[in-house]
Amino acid sequence: MGNSYAGQLKSARFEEALHNSIEASLRSSSGDPQPIFTQLYLEPEPYPGNMEDMKPKADLHIGEPPELMNGHSSNDLEELEDDEDSDSSSPPLPYLQAHAPEGCCTLDGFCQAGKDLRLVSIATEPIEVPAGFELVGAKSPGVPEHILVCAVDRRYLPDENGKNALLGFSGNCVGCGEKGFRYFTEFSNHINLKLSTQPKKQKHLKNYLVKNSQGALCKGPLICWKDCKTRPFSGSASTSKPSSSSSLSSKENGGTSGHSSSPFSLSDSPPTRTTQTSSIFFGSQDLGRDCSFLKPLTSTPGNKTLPIVPTALRVNMPANGLGVDGRPPLLSPSQVSLGPQSQGYRSADLGDSPVSSAMNSGPPKKRHRSWHPSSLVPVPPKAVPVPAIRPIVCSQGSVLGGSSPQPAVAGVIQPQPITAGETVIVPDNLLNSSGVRPVILIGHGTLPYFYGNVGDIVVSPLLVSCYKSSQLKERTLETLGLNSSQLLCVETMILLTLQYLARLGMEQIPLREELEQIVLKAMLCCPGGPAISPSQLPWLARLEASVSGGSVQVVVTHNSLGEGISESLRSLSEGPLHQQCLPTYVVIICASKVGGNEFCVLVLGKYQARALAEGMLTTNEFLKEISYELITGKVSILASHFKTTSLGDNLDKQLVRYQRRRKGQVIQPFQGDVTDYIHSQEAASMSPPSGRADLLSKVFQIYPTQLSVARSLLSQVCSIADSGTQNLDLGRFCKVDFLVLVPPSHILVHQTAQRIQQSGVLVDLGIEEASSAGQKSDKYVVRLDGDVHTKMESFMKKVKQNPYTLFVLIHDNSHVDLTSALSGSVCHGELQGLADRVVNCQEVLDAMNLLVLQVSCFPHTLQTCQSRISLHNEVHWPSNESRQGEQSANELIYFGLRDYSNSLQWGVASPILRCDDAFEKMVHTLLERHPHLHSMVIRSYLLIQQYTEAMMALTSSPSLRDHITPETLAMVEDLINAPSREGSQGRGHMLLVRVPSLQLAMLARERLEDVRDKLGLQLCFAVLLGSPASELNLHKNFINRLRVWRGCENEDWVPHTYEDLEGLPCIVILTGKDPLGETFPRSLKYSDLRLIDSSYLTRTALEQEVGLACTHVSMSVIQGPKKDMVTRESDGEKAATSLNDGDELERPQSNSSAVTRTSGSLAENGVSSSDVADSSQKPSTSTFQPEGAISSDMGSTQGFKQECDSMGSQLSSNPSQTSKAPPSLCSSSSSSSSSPSPSSSSTQRPSQSTQCGRDPKPVRVSPRTVIMSRAAYNLLSGESGSQLSSFSLLPHADVAWSSPLRPLITHNLQGAEQSMYYRQWTTARQHHADYEAPLGPHPRRLLLSGPPQVGKTGAYLQFLRILFRMLIRLLEVDVYDEEEEEEEEETSEVTTPVKNQLPDIEEVQKLPFDPYPRDPKFRKASPVYTERMPKGLKDLKQEGESPTVTKRETKSIRLSKFAAHNAFHHCEQCQHYCEAGPATQLSECTFHAFTFCSSMLGEEVQVQFVIPKAKEQHFVFSQQGSHLESMHLPLVSTKDPDLLKSPIFTPTTGRQEHGLLNIFHAMEGAAHLHILVVKQFEMPHYRKYWPNHILLVLPAMFNSAGVGAARFMIKELSYHNLELERNRLEEQGVKRQDVWPFIVMMDDSCVLWNAHQLADSSETSDGGSTLTNVSLKRVLQHMETTPKISLYAMCGARKWSSNLAHKSPSKPFSRCHLHDFVMLNVDLTQNVQYDLNRYSCEEVDFNLRVNSSGLLLCRFNNFSLMKKHIPVGGNKDFLVKPKLMEIENPAPIIPSQYVCAPDSEQTLLDAPAQFLLERFLQSCSHRLFPKAVKNRNNPVLSIDSYLNISPEISVCYINSRPHSTNLNHQGLLFSGLLLYLCDSFVVSGLLKKFCFLKGATLCVISQDRSSLRQTIARLELEDEWQFRLRDEFQTANCSEDRPLYFLTGSHV
Repeated sequence: MGNSYAGQLKSARFEEALHNSIEASLRSSSGDPQPIFTQLYLEPEPYPGNMEDMKPKADLHIGEPPELMNGHSSNDLEELEDDEDSDSSSPPLPYLQAHAPEGCCTLDGFCQAGKDLRLVSIATEPIEVPAGFELVGAKSPGVPEHILVCAVDRRYLPDENGKNALLGFSGNCVGCGEKGFRYFTEFSNHINLKLSTQPKKQKHLKNYLVKNSQGALCKGPLICWKDCKTRPFSGSASTSKPSSSSSLSSKENGGTSGHSSSPFSLSDSPPTRTTQTSSIFFGSQDLGRDCSFLKPLTSTPGNKTLPIVPTALRVNMPANGLGVDGRPPLLSPSQVSLGPQSQGYRSADLGDSPVSSAMNSGPPKKRHRSWHPSSLVPVPPKAVPVPAIRPIVCSQGSVLGGSSPQPAVAGVIQPQPITAGETVIVPDNLLNSSGVRPVILIGHGTLPYFYGNVGDIVVSPLLVSCYKSSQLKERTLETLGLNSSQLLCVETMILLTLQYLARLGMEQIPLREELEQIVLKAMLCCPGGPAISPSQLPWLARLEASVSGGSVQVVVTHNSLGEGISESLRSLSEGPLHQQCLPTYVVIICASKVGGNEFCVLVLGKYQARALAEGMLTTNEFLKEISYELITGKVSILASHFKTTSLGDNLDKQLVRYQRRRKGQVIQPFQGDVTDYIHSQEAASMSPPSGRADLLSKVFQIYPTQLSVARSLLSQVCSIADSGTQNLDLGRFCKVDFLVLVPPSHILVHQTAQRIQQSGVLVDLGIEEASSAGQKSDKYVVRLDGDVHTKMESFMKKVKQNPYTLFVLIHDNSHVDLTSALSGSVCHGELQGLADRVVNCQEVLDAMNLLVLQVSCFPHTLQTCQSRISLHNEVHWPSNESRQGEQSANELIYFGLRDYSNSLQWGVASPILRCDDAFEKMVHTLLERHPHLHSMVIRSYLLIQQYTEAMMALTSSPSLRDHITPETLAMVEDLINAPSREGSQGRGHMLLVRVPSLQLAMLARERLEDVRDKLGLQLCFAVLLGSPASELNLHKNFINRLRVWRGCENEDWVPHTYEDLEGLPCIVILTGKDPLGETFPRSLKYSDLRLIDSSYLTRTALEQEVGLACTHVSMSVIQGPKKDMVTRESDGEKAATSLNDGDELERPQSNSSAVTRTSGSLAENGVSSSDVADSSQKPSTSTFQPEGAISSDMGSTQGFKQECDSMGSQLSSNPSQTSKAPPSLCSSSSSSSSSPSPSSSSTQRPSQSTQCGRDPKPVRVSPRTVIMSRAAYNLLSGESGSQLSSFSLLPHADVAWSSPLRPLITHNLQGAEQSMYYRQWTTARQHHADYEAPLGPHPRRLLLSGPPQVGKTGAYLQFLRILFRMLIRLLEVDVYDEEEEEEEEETSEVTTPVKNQLPDIEEVQKLPFDPYPRDPKFRKASPVYTERMPKGLKDLKQEGESPTVTKRETKSIRLSKFAAHNAFHHCEQCQHYCEAGPATQLSECTFHAFTFCSSMLGEEVQVQFVIPKAKEQHFVFSQQGSHLESMHLPLVSTKDPDLLKSPIFTPTTGRQEHGLLNIFHAMEGAAHLHILVVKQFEMPHYRKYWPNHILLVLPAMFNSAGVGAARFMIKELSYHNLELERNRLEEQGVKRQDVWPFIVMMDDSCVLWNAHQLADSSETSDGGSTLTNVSLKRVLQHMETTPKISLYAMCGARKWSSNLAHKSPSKPFSRCHLHDFVMLNVDLTQNVQYDLNRYSCEEVDFNLRVNSSGLLLCRFNNFSLMKKHIPVGGNKDFLVKPKLMEIENPAPIIPSQYVCAPDSEQTLLDAPAQFLLERFLQSCSHRLFPKAVKNRNNPVLSIDSYLNISPEISVCYINSRPHSTNLNHQGLLFSGLLLYLCDSFVVSGLLKKFCFLKGATLCVISQDRSSLRQTIARLELEDEWQFRLRDEFQTANCSEDRPLYFLTGSHV
């Protein structure tokens, strides 16, 4: 409606749009042309969604209204309105206002209902704003100083383009609440506007009202009415140039961020919603969140719109200092207070905003008011022709508000009425006449208004926070050890400031942090102090200033600060006479009796004023300022100065002259001197000598530190998973995938992709095939640029589709762009806020299978009090010191920032960290000559000249040598001459020059290339532009040279990373706002940082520049100087030459990590990811073998494997060395073929250099030389005692200090302590991504921090590898892998593999039974005598040796889908099986007692069943439903293919978590009956972990019993149940024999089942089987379908061993021992019982009894069972301890003490008698049966029982029952007789049948002494055996524990 022109072509604007687009693209740093045609159409709706939800945004443009057009005298001011009518020539017509109704309130500022509408009054009151309405401020002529609050329907207000407002009006009164005013006239009457002109909403509704941080309502952005824009000026206006003054951000101490957090506002024109300009240097992206286009700006308390006024505002004034109408232009006054008030300057911390002088670049033609250029300038739309500056009021006690919003104090929040303040006229031509643009440092008190030439002054809040100590919170004071009485008064602050300024050096600038520390020390040292009277203060101040030598001057005034400022500015502008002795600082003190003392500091020192002003700009802003100066030609004077050489000749002419003289000849590129010329074509065809192609054999290695960091990351991930918060469930993942996000740098992408490829991690994680991994590595690296969203979308889609893959999103160099997505925009050609959008988007935060790992060398910006990363989830790189002692001299050690600082104490003549003082002097001279230009422009031009002249001095004009700084000359000389040195093979050094501005860098590249070519050096060295936005661009000749060195055949190869330039002599001009983490080759020798100066005043900004030079160096290089710090000067010089001579060719390839593949290394962390033997560990020979012994012990026994990347070959010395230390390998990137050095990729100590063949001299890798500006050098060296070190600076420009005072940070504070410090004392700024972070850190986010170039990439890639291995490890189990002792085959029989899978009963009955327990778990048990004993004896034990636990062989096996699991397994399928549902409670189980009579126990036994509701169908209950009667059994005749007939019983103890009791997957989800048999005291534990399982609880008397009791009870109960079911089913007509008699007894460690499929008959028998995983269901069903199954007593499977995979079972079935997993026929075995007393070997004992009872045991050899090694629980040994613990530290009790003589005094033990007996017999039987030891032919006769009497003694088992089948013992002599608890079947007649050796021994064991005597008498043993009294023993129990007794004797 109304003014909406959606979609119409604005043809008349074509010319402007085109002009504007061209201009913008010229100025923009990115080469992309701006879209023209988007401007020619009005987009109908730029944002989706309802326009009513959007707040209008002030869209202000370069063609801005005249309020910011300075310097024009225009007569064409139409529509100018500031509360007067636009037509100024005729008086306004009086508007006839309707009279107010009778009795109404007519007071100005109140509505007719008498309610107050003034903003001042109702700012803090809650106002109800209906949906769709906005609060706006109206101006009333009656009370011009007040704003009236109104609520207006948003539809009737314009959008940010001044369009789309509906005609008409709709509003409510916020005072009385009356709604529905439909006419503005009616509304204006109601609110008593009392207008003299026609009421217009456009004229009287001025501002939006918004809430500030304290929730108080205050004036917000202007309403952008189309009418309120004044018409552009015509005439001379179009020629006006934008002012040179750049916008200054009020960052407290400068910084480099690129953000400013708030729009500037002039007092009555509050913060405009602004957008960005690329053509002029305006505040950063968005000057605050006001323009955040993602959020409607409603006045809700949570909103971040702060009315922030500029802290530094410079505007160019009209030449005559007068405005359009002849008045001095003046900013309308505003109470700009330093307290947290609703308008005025906000504190620096909150505001932090640049305030830009508005500049215009040629306004559009007069009629086209809505000119929309693409680059936008913030404009405060206030119709004042020229703004002046109204800075800060600082009232006593209310010094600038703390950065964290203070609690609202009554009376502080209220906006004050505006009072006219004092004004100061800034003299014209101040900058030109004095050469200095003064900086006013806000102190304490009210600053005046400034008007006139305000562009020539700067107001800075740099030190203001130091004076805010009165606002410190109690808690902060306590932390600092202060109390409120120790706070300093203003007078003391003034004196401290004076003292501080007086001691600053001539080349130092004031630093906020420094003064803050001085203030803190003063508070701690001098609490209280005498009051200083107003008369004393000036005297004391002058006294302090007098020591400064004139650099600090004090001006005392008595009326106001303005008086002193005015005086100082006047004297400054009055010309050169006063300039001679200009003070650096003028401290202006206003000693007013009324208002207390006030002060501010005027900085007049040329260097200091410039540095402070430039330091206020963010990096983005000063880069824009530079591009602006270059585009507009402001640098032309400077450029013309540099057209001549230092000797005064014309540079270009000289170069051309020289070029002609050369006649097409060029300097020989290598193997020659600078004086050797050859023809250019000949030179181009020259090829360098190629050494061995050592680059192809590039070897990657993970160093110990990288490995330990990777492990720390892994343990951090595990602790997240273990925290019990359900944030990460590692058990469900079986795969790892990842994506690396890197800053927008092409080179960094290639570098990271190369690392990924070389590390082999893609193959190790199984996400790429080995063949294709090389090509696909770049898929895993994404740049944070415009394309990131599509790539992230597909990544997140993968994350959602693969819930069982754990994804890791690695955000590398995560400190680089942490702008919030809301404030992000295009800034200096870079997109900002992308990282926030990607890493902090809701999808990423919510994904439960996604970890975010942020990696940073400068993590400070991630460590604020709003950090999204938990302090516990930070992993810090270990420091060098922690490993210092272990290193040998030739090893490589990391050399970082602190080492550079420390190197200044080495005392060598040419230090590696230098300041080029000669260069600084030249810079100072030029800075004074060109005050209008940014210092970086001046430095850049000078630097280009220095390099140019150095090249000339070395080739054509030696006379220039004296005019070049020695540093520059040395670097260029080295660059040109190094390739010609002997042995260099043409390789040289890289020189890195850091030029942050892209335009200056391009200029430098162009200029240096041009000069190089004209001097004939074009083949000597390359000049490259290192820009993040572009790939490397190198001349073909240099590419060929690199190719030869690499031995690279591929013609298409080109270098992609800086490391690829190894050995190439070159100058790399590195540009871009920040260094982004690229790794430089080892041949980098010099890092030139002379452009990095006082604009880099945050820790990150400064340190990341120096970080470019950090790398790994030889220990010897740095140890020498350290030991030698006091060498004589001459020695120092020698040391210096050794640092800088040819040795330096070999430099460590610093880096982030060449990584080794350690794919299957078991040594690494005991994990192998495959189930086959790890073949990769066998060393294979490679192209050359390392010589030289490994002398250093790594300090860890971990073996590190080195593997080549693609070839998979491995360089390794013998295995014994590998376990000690990695032999480090010949480095591919070494610069000299004769002595390659280890590719020092990553951490302190990549092991000793290994020499290859010919040259035994170890390579020395020296640190790079860094050349810096004086300002940066002072901060890094901290050598001048007065100067702070870089670590004390604000950590990052995106954060602010949370308190003006805080403890001093020391360099010892590292890692976690440093993180805690920053988390306590810094807070994220408004544009920071963490500013609105949710409360509390994100659980799945980690931070890896380590110094630059230390090897973090290698560490995180290794982390991925070991994370995957651990997940596989969670999916792997250690199973016993022991081959059973083979039965010796009878040679006559040739067995052929039988095809049939089911046993034939007749065939099985023909097989002999093998009584020998061949399973490896019985290796420590006694062999059972048989006619065919194995030849080899078992391991024999020395006499008296105590039994040691030998580790059984295990193998790691990947779980299949048929595995049994423990309680830690969770998956969707079996959730219902093992976990209780949310609704089910434990009480849902029912307890049922079940009583039966056991003949063996001779009494009734009561067991208890715990049956979950869902499992009750397996049981039969009585009619009433409460009494458990029996358990359902199926019928033998049932033929259901899905039915599992046998109930499964699992006896388990101590393994409620670790027992494999979840057999859901093993049963393929089929219905089955599974019963856990548990001891009574463990029942609650098992219920907790297995709420859905049936538990059979044993009676309490079995609490200390062994596994024999559990098996006994299972079998007894099952037989009893079989009888009950037979009776029950018989009544239903079923035959008794048809009830299923089998049960399965299975251990809780059975994990997997395999089937051996026999191969085809064509194959031979020995290689004839394949092993496949099968389910337990299939094994059981197979066994249950055996024909005539009821005739078998027991069926089972064999134990798996890895050898089974290679050979098929010799027989498909065998009769032998069955254990662990048995299908038992309880009917046939009714009379054979398990021995309920037994703790071990109960299965062998039972099997022997079953077999001798004539029953059939059948083992299915085609099935094998894997048993997991579970180290906890199970029937492990009791801890045998004395019954009465009197002795403090008892000696360990040995098995021989387990028995004693009856009634002896021996220590009695607290353990079951049977257990003691079994352990005694196992260990000490050689004493009982001496004749039997190692005597196979004469076994010990054991009747009716098998006991383990040590592996050295064979046992012959005989069953005493009649009709039993026993071994034929004819002719066999026994060496002993063992009678264990023998029953009535053993009679004397039986014993008489056996023959014994002479001296054979007897052992009779009984329950008590009396039965022992009875047994001896009954069996007439004394006839043949001789007993002595002392041969009677008992187990060492006390009588209530019922000891067992035994008697020994010998055969007569």
